[in-house]
Amino acid sequence: MLAIGVDVGGTSVRAGVVDEQGTLLDTARVGTPSGEAALEDAIAGVIEDLRNRHEAAAVGLAVAGFVATDRRSVMFAPHLPWRAAPVADRIAKRVGLPVTLEHDANAAAVGEHRFGAARGAGVAVLVAVGTGIGAGLLLDGTIYRGAHGVAPELGHLTVVPGGRACPCGKYGCWERYCSGTALAATAVEMLARHPGRSTVLRRETHGDPGSVTGRRVAGAARDGDPVALRAMGELAKWLGEGLALVADVFDPEVIVIAGGVSESAPLFLDEAREHYTGMITGAGHRPLARIRTAQLGVDAAIVGAAAVAMEEAAAETQVGVIG
Repeated sequence: MLAIGVDVGGTSVRAGVVDEQGTLLDTARVGTPSGEAALEDAIAGVIEDLRNRHEAAAVGLAVAGFVATDRRSVMFAPHLPWRAAPVADRIAKRVGLPVTLEHDANAAAVGEHRFGAARGAGVAVLVAVGTGIGAGLLLDGTIYRGAHGVAPELGHLTVVPGGRACPCGKYGCWERYCSGTALAATAVEMLARHPGRSTVLRRETHGDPGSVTGRRVAGAARDGDPVALRAMGELAKWLGEGLALVADVFDPEVIVIAGGVSESAPLFLDEAREHYTGMITGAGHRPLARIRTAQLGVDAAIVGAAAVAMEEAAAETQVGVIG
Protein backbone atom coordinates (compact mmCIF):
# COMPACT_ATOMS: atom_id res chain seq x y z
CA MET A 1 0.00 0.00 0.00
CA LEU A 2 1.11 3.55 -0.77
CA ALA A 3 -0.27 6.69 0.82
CA ILE A 4 0.27 10.40 0.34
CA GLY A 5 1.28 12.46 3.35
CA VAL A 6 0.83 16.24 3.19
CA ASP A 7 2.50 18.58 5.67
CA VAL A 8 0.50 21.82 5.68
CA GLY A 9 2.65 24.45 7.37
CA GLY A 10 2.61 28.19 7.67
CA THR A 11 5.27 28.59 4.98
CA SER A 12 4.86 25.67 2.59
CA VAL A 13 2.64 22.72 1.64
CA ARG A 14 4.87 19.67 1.25
CA ALA A 15 3.59 16.29 0.10
CA GLY A 16 5.14 12.87 -0.42
CA VAL A 17 4.33 9.32 -1.45
CA VAL A 18 5.22 6.86 1.32
CA ASP A 19 5.29 3.07 1.43
CA GLU A 20 4.60 0.74 4.37
CA GLN A 21 8.26 0.77 5.44
CA GLY A 22 8.19 4.55 5.83
CA THR A 23 10.21 5.17 2.68
CA LEU A 24 9.55 8.48 0.96
CA LEU A 25 9.33 7.70 -2.75
CA ASP A 26 8.43 11.04 -4.33
CA THR A 27 7.66 14.62 -3.26
CA ALA A 28 5.88 17.81 -4.33
CA ARG A 29 5.86 21.25 -2.78
CA VAL A 30 4.20 24.67 -3.11
CA GLY A 31 4.13 27.83 -1.01
CA THR A 32 1.30 28.21 1.52
CA PRO A 33 -1.37 30.63 0.17
CA SER A 34 -3.07 33.02 2.58
CA GLY A 35 -6.74 32.32 1.76
CA GLU A 36 -8.80 29.29 2.73
CA ALA A 37 -9.92 28.37 -0.81
CA ALA A 38 -6.46 28.97 -2.25
CA LEU A 39 -4.89 26.77 0.44
CA GLU A 40 -7.23 23.89 -0.33
CA ASP A 41 -6.51 24.34 -4.05
CA ALA A 42 -2.79 24.06 -3.27
CA ILE A 43 -3.29 20.89 -1.20
CA ALA A 44 -5.42 19.25 -3.89
CA GLY A 45 -2.83 20.30 -6.48
CA VAL A 46 0.14 18.59 -4.81
CA ILE A 47 -1.94 15.45 -4.20
CA GLU A 48 -3.01 15.27 -7.85
CA ASP A 49 0.57 15.90 -8.95
CA LEU A 50 1.76 12.84 -7.02
CA ARG A 51 -1.25 10.70 -8.02
CA ASN A 52 -0.32 11.23 -11.64
CA ARG A 53 2.85 9.24 -10.91
CA HIS A 54 1.80 6.83 -8.15
CA GLU A 55 -1.18 4.66 -7.20
CA ALA A 56 -2.04 5.87 -3.69
CA ALA A 57 -4.78 4.42 -1.48
CA ALA A 58 -5.23 7.25 1.03
CA VAL A 59 -4.15 10.72 2.08
CA GLY A 60 -2.98 11.94 5.47
CA LEU A 61 -2.96 15.69 6.14
CA ALA A 62 -0.59 16.92 8.84
CA VAL A 63 -1.89 20.35 9.87
CA ALA A 64 -0.35 23.05 12.06
CA GLY A 65 -3.52 23.62 14.08
CA PHE A 66 -6.13 22.22 16.47
CA VAL A 67 -7.67 19.08 14.99
CA ALA A 68 -11.08 17.90 16.28
CA THR A 69 -11.22 14.58 18.12
CA ASP A 70 -12.84 12.85 15.13
CA ARG A 71 -9.93 14.12 12.99
CA ARG A 72 -12.23 15.49 10.30
CA SER A 73 -12.13 19.24 11.07
CA VAL A 74 -9.55 21.92 11.88
CA MET A 75 -10.91 23.94 14.78
CA PHE A 76 -8.22 26.64 14.80
CA ALA A 77 -4.82 27.19 13.22
CA PRO A 78 -2.74 30.21 14.29
CA HIS A 79 -0.74 30.32 11.04
CA LEU A 80 -3.44 29.04 8.64
CA PRO A 81 -6.85 30.44 7.59
CA TRP A 82 -9.05 27.55 8.79
CA ARG A 83 -11.59 28.09 11.58
CA ALA A 84 -14.01 25.21 12.37
CA ALA A 85 -13.42 23.94 8.82
CA PRO A 86 -14.33 20.38 7.66
CA VAL A 87 -11.01 20.06 5.85
CA ALA A 88 -10.83 16.26 5.58
CA ASP A 89 -14.21 15.97 3.83
CA ARG A 90 -13.49 18.89 1.51
CA ILE A 91 -10.16 17.49 0.37
CA ALA A 92 -11.54 13.94 0.08
CA LYS A 93 -14.28 15.22 -2.20
CA ARG A 94 -11.71 17.05 -4.32
CA VAL A 95 -9.26 14.16 -4.76
CA GLY A 96 -11.50 11.10 -4.54
CA LEU A 97 -9.47 9.39 -1.80
CA PRO A 98 -10.06 8.84 1.93
CA VAL A 99 -8.43 11.65 3.91
CA THR A 100 -7.34 11.62 7.54
CA LEU A 101 -6.39 14.74 9.50
CA GLU A 102 -3.64 14.81 12.10
CA HIS A 103 -1.86 17.56 13.99
CA ASP A 104 1.49 18.05 12.25
CA ALA A 105 3.57 17.41 15.35
CA ASN A 106 1.55 14.29 16.19
CA ALA A 107 2.17 13.04 12.66
CA ALA A 108 5.90 13.73 12.97
CA ALA A 109 5.95 11.95 16.34
CA VAL A 110 4.31 8.88 14.80
CA GLY A 111 6.85 8.89 11.96
CA GLU A 112 9.82 9.19 14.33
CA HIS A 113 8.47 6.55 16.72
CA ARG A 114 7.91 3.98 13.99
CA PHE A 115 10.80 4.70 11.69
CA GLY A 116 13.19 7.18 13.32
CA ALA A 117 14.80 8.72 16.39
CA ALA A 118 12.11 7.74 18.94
CA ARG A 119 11.80 4.12 17.87
CA GLY A 120 11.05 1.89 20.85
CA ALA A 121 10.69 4.71 23.41
CA GLY A 122 7.90 4.26 25.94
CA VAL A 123 7.48 8.00 26.59
CA ALA A 124 8.62 10.34 23.83
CA VAL A 125 8.06 14.02 23.11
CA LEU A 126 8.56 15.57 19.70
CA VAL A 127 9.08 19.33 19.46
CA ALA A 128 8.71 20.61 15.90
CA VAL A 129 10.48 23.96 15.57
CA GLY A 130 9.51 25.68 12.34
CA THR A 131 7.39 28.77 11.65
CA GLY A 132 6.11 28.17 15.19
CA ILE A 133 6.37 25.27 17.63
CA GLY A 134 4.26 22.15 17.50
CA ALA A 135 4.53 19.22 19.89
CA GLY A 136 3.51 15.58 20.08
CA LEU A 137 3.48 13.24 23.08
CA LEU A 138 3.64 9.46 22.71
CA LEU A 139 2.77 7.15 25.61
CA ASP A 140 3.68 3.53 24.86
CA GLY A 141 3.55 4.33 21.17
CA THR A 142 0.09 5.95 21.31
CA ILE A 143 -0.49 9.65 20.64
CA TYR A 144 -1.84 11.51 23.65
CA ARG A 145 -4.44 14.01 22.41
CA GLY A 146 -6.09 15.29 25.59
CA ALA A 147 -9.82 15.55 26.23
CA HIS A 148 -10.52 17.74 23.18
CA GLY A 149 -7.79 16.72 20.75
CA VAL A 150 -5.42 19.69 21.21
CA ALA A 151 -2.79 18.42 23.66
CA PRO A 152 0.09 19.13 24.13
CA GLU A 153 0.13 22.71 22.79
CA LEU A 154 3.59 23.49 24.14
CA GLY A 155 4.42 26.26 21.68
CA HIS A 156 1.88 28.55 23.32
CA LEU A 157 3.07 28.18 26.88
CA THR A 158 3.86 31.66 28.18
CA VAL A 159 7.59 32.00 28.87
CA VAL A 160 7.79 35.82 28.89
CA PRO A 161 4.71 37.43 30.51
CA GLY A 162 3.70 40.44 28.41
CA GLY A 163 6.31 39.53 25.79
CA ARG A 164 6.10 39.38 22.00
CA ALA A 165 2.62 39.22 20.50
CA CYS A 166 1.65 35.81 19.11
CA PRO A 167 -0.88 35.03 16.33
CA CYS A 168 -2.73 32.84 18.85
CA GLY A 169 -3.79 36.04 20.65
CA LYS A 170 -1.49 35.70 23.66
CA TYR A 171 1.82 37.38 24.48
CA GLY A 172 5.19 35.85 25.28
CA CYS A 173 4.56 32.35 23.93
CA TRP A 174 7.51 29.96 23.74
CA GLU A 175 7.37 29.92 19.93
CA ARG A 176 7.78 33.70 19.83
CA TYR A 177 11.31 33.15 21.20
CA CYS A 178 12.15 29.72 19.80
CA SER A 179 11.20 29.21 16.13
CA GLY A 180 12.24 30.31 12.66
CA THR A 181 9.99 33.35 13.04
CA ALA A 182 11.50 34.12 16.43
CA LEU A 183 15.04 33.78 15.10
CA ALA A 184 14.31 36.43 12.47
CA ALA A 185 12.61 38.73 15.01
CA THR A 186 15.56 38.46 17.40
CA ALA A 187 18.04 39.24 14.62
CA VAL A 188 16.01 42.30 13.54
CA GLU A 189 15.99 43.59 17.13
CA MET A 190 19.75 43.11 17.38
CA LEU A 191 20.40 44.84 14.06
CA ALA A 192 18.29 47.81 15.24
CA ARG A 193 20.32 48.08 18.43
CA HIS A 194 23.57 48.26 16.46
CA PRO A 195 22.69 50.23 13.29
CA GLY A 196 26.25 51.16 12.39
CA ARG A 197 27.74 47.69 12.59
CA SER A 198 28.46 46.07 9.21
CA THR A 199 27.40 42.44 9.12
CA VAL A 200 26.81 39.73 6.52
CA LEU A 201 23.16 39.70 7.50
CA ARG A 202 22.75 43.45 7.04
CA ARG A 203 24.43 43.34 3.62
CA GLU A 204 22.34 40.40 2.45
CA THR A 205 19.08 42.08 3.45
CA HIS A 206 20.14 45.59 2.33
CA GLY A 207 19.04 46.94 5.70
CA ASP A 208 15.41 45.89 5.09
CA PRO A 209 14.03 44.24 8.27
CA GLY A 210 11.19 42.66 6.30
CA SER A 211 13.63 40.57 4.29
CA VAL A 212 15.24 38.99 7.36
CA THR A 213 14.11 35.36 7.64
CA GLY A 214 15.10 32.53 9.93
CA ARG A 215 16.74 30.75 7.02
CA ARG A 216 18.81 33.85 6.20
CA VAL A 217 19.87 34.23 9.81
CA ALA A 218 20.97 30.59 9.93
CA GLY A 219 22.95 31.02 6.72
CA ALA A 220 24.65 34.15 8.06
CA ALA A 221 25.49 32.32 11.30
CA ARG A 222 27.23 29.60 9.29
CA ASP A 223 29.30 32.39 7.70
CA GLY A 224 30.29 33.67 11.14
CA ASP A 225 28.09 36.76 11.23
CA PRO A 226 28.21 38.04 14.86
CA VAL A 227 24.59 39.24 14.98
CA ALA A 228 23.30 35.98 13.53
CA LEU A 229 25.40 33.96 15.96
CA ARG A 230 24.02 35.93 18.91
CA ALA A 231 20.49 35.40 17.61
CA MET A 232 21.23 31.67 17.40
CA GLY A 233 22.47 31.80 20.98
CA GLU A 234 19.15 33.30 22.07
CA LEU A 235 17.25 30.55 20.26
CA ALA A 236 19.45 27.93 21.96
CA LYS A 237 18.75 29.45 25.37
CA TRP A 238 15.00 29.45 24.90
CA LEU A 239 15.00 25.95 23.41
CA GLY A 240 16.94 24.59 26.38
CA GLU A 241 14.78 26.36 28.95
CA GLY A 242 11.59 25.20 27.23
CA LEU A 243 12.80 21.62 27.03
CA ALA A 244 13.55 21.69 30.76
CA LEU A 245 9.91 22.60 31.38
CA VAL A 246 8.79 19.81 29.04
CA ALA A 247 10.98 17.27 30.85
CA ASP A 248 9.72 18.44 34.26
CA VAL A 249 6.12 17.81 33.19
CA PHE A 250 6.40 14.63 31.07
CA ASP A 251 9.70 13.00 32.14
CA PRO A 252 10.26 11.48 28.66
CA GLU A 253 12.90 8.97 27.62
CA VAL A 254 13.64 10.90 24.46
CA ILE A 255 12.90 14.36 23.08
CA VAL A 256 13.06 14.65 19.30
CA ILE A 257 13.71 18.07 17.74
CA ALA A 258 12.03 18.24 14.34
CA GLY A 259 10.83 20.94 11.94
CA GLY A 260 12.63 23.20 9.50
CA VAL A 261 14.81 24.87 12.15
CA SER A 262 16.23 21.45 13.10
CA GLU A 263 18.19 21.51 9.83
CA SER A 264 20.43 24.09 11.53
CA ALA A 265 20.84 22.02 14.71
CA PRO A 266 24.67 22.06 14.61
CA LEU A 267 24.45 25.82 15.24
CA PHE A 268 22.40 25.61 18.45
CA LEU A 269 21.66 22.13 19.78
CA ASP A 270 24.76 21.59 21.94
CA GLU A 271 24.21 24.97 23.62
CA ALA A 272 20.50 24.17 24.04
CA ARG A 273 21.42 20.88 25.76
CA GLU A 274 23.60 22.83 28.22
CA HIS A 275 20.73 25.18 29.08
CA TYR A 276 18.37 22.19 29.40
CA THR A 277 20.73 20.37 31.74
CA GLY A 278 21.16 23.45 33.91
CA MET A 279 17.47 24.38 34.11
CA ILE A 280 15.82 21.00 34.71
CA THR A 281 14.50 20.37 38.23
CA GLY A 282 16.82 18.08 40.17
CA ALA A 283 19.71 18.59 37.79
CA GLY A 284 22.46 16.07 38.54
CA HIS A 285 20.13 13.81 40.54
CA ARG A 286 17.87 12.33 37.86
CA PRO A 287 18.13 10.64 34.47
CA LEU A 288 17.95 13.09 31.57
CA ALA A 289 15.94 12.57 28.41
CA ARG A 290 18.02 11.97 25.32
CA ILE A 291 17.67 14.96 22.98
CA ARG A 292 17.91 13.95 19.34
CA THR A 293 17.20 15.55 16.01
CA ALA A 294 14.56 13.94 13.83
CA GLN A 295 16.00 11.02 11.90
CA LEU A 296 13.42 11.62 9.18
CA GLY A 297 14.32 15.30 9.13
CA VAL A 298 11.77 17.71 7.75
CA ASP A 299 9.89 14.75 6.20
CA ALA A 300 8.80 13.31 9.58
CA ALA A 301 5.26 14.77 9.42
CA ILE A 302 4.79 13.60 5.82
CA VAL A 303 5.84 10.05 6.69
CA GLY A 304 3.78 9.97 9.88
CA ALA A 305 0.65 11.38 8.24
CA ALA A 306 0.92 8.79 5.46
CA ALA A 307 1.39 5.99 8.02
CA VAL A 308 -1.75 7.10 9.90
CA ALA A 309 -3.69 7.27 6.61
CA MET A 310 -2.55 3.76 5.67
CA GLU A 311 -3.75 2.43 9.02
CA GLU A 312 -7.13 4.09 8.61
CA ALA A 313 -7.50 2.77 5.06
CA ALA A 314 -6.50 -0.75 6.11
CA ALA A 315 -8.97 -0.66 9.02
CA GLU A 316 -11.79 0.49 6.71
CA THR A 317 -10.94 -2.30 4.28
CA GLN A 318 -10.99 -4.87 7.09
CA VAL A 319 -14.38 -3.60 8.29
CA GLY A 320 -15.69 -3.89 4.73
CA VAL A 321 -14.42 -7.46 4.42
CA ILE A 322 -15.96 -8.49 7.75
CA GLY A 323 -19.20 -6.74 6.85
